[in-house]
Formats: sequence, C-alpha cells, structure tokens
Amino acid sequence: MTGKGFAGLVGQDAAVRTLEAAAARPVHAYLFVGPPGSGKLTAAMVFAAMLLCPDRPDRTVRPSGGSGENGVAEGGLDNDGHRCETCRRVLEGVHPDVFVLEREGAFLSIDQAREVTRIAARSSLEGGRSVVILPDLHLASEAVPALLKTIEEPPGDTVFIGLAEFVPPELETIASRSARVDFRPLSDAEIAAVLRAEGVPPERASALARLAGGRLDRARLLASDPEAEARRGSWEAVPSRLDGTGATVAELAEDLVELLKRSASPLSERQQAEVAELAQRHARESATLPGRAAQTMARAGSREMEERHRREQRRQRTDELRTGLAALAGAYRDRALSGALAPARAAEAVALIDGLSADLAYNPGEVLAVQALLLRLDRLASA
Repeated sequence: MTGKGFAGLVGQDAAVRTLEAAAARPVHAYLFVGPPGSGKLTAAMVFAAMLLCPDRPDRTVRPSGGSGENGVAEGGLDNDGHRCETCRRVLEGVHPDVFVLEREGAFLSIDQAREVTRIAARSSLEGGRSVVILPDLHLASEAVPALLKTIEEPPGDTVFIGLAEFVPPELETIASRSARVDFRPLSDAEIAAVLRAEGVPPERASALARLAGGRLDRARLLASDPEAEARRGSWEAVPSRLDGTGATVAELAEDLVELLKRSASPLSERQQAEVAELAQRHARESATLPGRAAQTMARAGSREMEERHRREQRRQRTDELRTGLAALAGAYRDRALSGALAPARAAEAVALIDGLSADLAYNPGEVLAVQALLLRLDRLASA
C-alpha cells in the first residue's frame, strides 16, 4: 500500500507526509497525539497496512506465491485500484499480526499492559512485522511502567503505535521514546464540506457538523440517523421540563436513556451488514483453501470483528451522551442570555454538565451519572 490509503484522512496533510516518509524505515514506536475524531485510529490502521504490505519495495518478506499471484501492483493496489489481500485484512481489522488493545475499564490496567507484552513477544503469524496499536494511551496511568520496558525494547520485528488525546506527565517517558505524530482538530466547516461531498444537503451537513463535536466519523454516522436532530432537541428541552419533583427527574432520565439506546440503531445496522459480508467472504475462502486453514481464518476474523464491534458500540454510546450533554449545556447558556436564568446559576449548571462530560472517559456508569446530574440540576433550578 502507498500513501493513497490516507486519502480518506481529512485535514491531516502534515501527519500523512510524516507517515509516508516513516513507512520506508520505521522505528520501533510511534505516538499519535490529537483530539477525538481527528483520524488517529484510521491513520494507525493505514500505517499498519503500509508496514505489513508485501508489495512495498522496501519489504523483503512476501507470502508464498509472491505478489503476482493476485495481480497486485506496486504499493498494494491491483490494476483496478483495489488493495492487496494483506492490506484489506489490516484495514478491516482481521489481520492476525495487527493487535488493537482496548482498555476494559476507566484506565489501561497493569494486566492489560502485561497482555501487550505477551502479544508483542509472539512471532509474527505470517512471517513479517507485527503491529501493536494502543488507543487511549493517555489513560494508561499506572500501567505506564509495565508498558515502558516492552516499548523501549520491543521483541522481534514489532512496531508500537500509541494513540493519545494529550500527553499527561505519566506518559512523558513513553513519549520521549516514541516518534511523535500530531493530529490537528477538524473544524465544523471541514466536516460539513465532506458531508456535502457525500450527498448530505448543505443545511443538514452544517447542523450535523456542529453535533459531531469535531469528529468526522461521528458526523457520518449521524448522517445515516434520521433522529439525530430530534434527540438534540430533547436534551435542549430538559431545563424547561425540570419542575422540582423527583417524578419528573425519573421520567426525564428514562426518556434520555431510551434515546441513548435508540441512537445505536444506525451503527448496529452497519455492523450487521459487515457480519453478513464477512460470512460471504468466508464461504468464498473455504472453497479455495484447505478446510482447517479456512476454519482458522474464519474464527480469527469473526473474533476480531466481534471485538471491534463491541468497541464501536461503547464509543458510540459515550459519543452520543457527550453530544446530548453539549446540547444541554448550550440550553443553559441560552437561558442565561435570554434572562430566563441568572448567569451565576447557568454557569453553575454548565460546570456540572461539563464535569460529567469530562468524566465519561473514567466513568462507565453513565446512566446513573445522568440521573445524578438531573437531580442536581433540578435542585439548582428550585433553589
């Protein structure tokens, strides 16, 4: 694969140039730093594909049969512009030599750091490099010492790619031993332009860009969701519905939780289509590969897809809640500007909302957190 794989990465020209140059002579560790939605994970997967692609001129490890077997041309693209089989599997998250670690709780745990060491120590299953991708590395906290030695002295031909929204003090040691690549935030205008180019009407594209909070992936998901704008309206209506009674708070919390559940429908539909497509591919492969090999690939591919789908569902839920909280904070600011609420009270409400939004990365119990927030906002309004 060549740098053409970065074509879908919007607004990150400097990062792309850095990675294109790095792919020819990669170092042992990279740290991608930038806000959510800036394309770090997409870039990591493309970079991993470039590192593993058997058809790069700097690569000496090739699968049996060579590249000509599949008609793959220079850079991992065949004559029709399609990716080679290795690149396709990397980008679809089903390549056995690319491992993406997702934290299981509020922080990356020491046990997970040990798992990284175990994964990094194993031999490449396809005889080339291995790539370990570590999202949310800014939440590694106490696991950093356990990760440091492995990243400093990676076993074999392993490349680490850490992803972080920022570099906290405890991450400085890993950052100093990694090649840093910065990703800038996307503007609403950039996101809206992409949506318009993909067929979204201009007015809705602008509205979705504002809802997406700088995340192109989320904007695209919202574009397939006919209820996105209505959900924002429900959050904005919360201050006017609070009346000082516990019954209303309970009803509001139930309504918002239901909206949170329904917001996952577009993602679930996309994932179901991916599962069906994977099943069809496995059926085709079973006709050309020995039975045991086909079964092994099918199990590995299905397991990787299931894990990726769970990660996507978790992220979607958190993203949707953050979008709702942003709309709620905006509603309190508007009430202060209109004189319906004292500015000091509005500021206090916004601080409570922003505090919960910031804590979502650390607090997986978001439903109980929303209920507690509504109770505090209700008391504030009644005071």
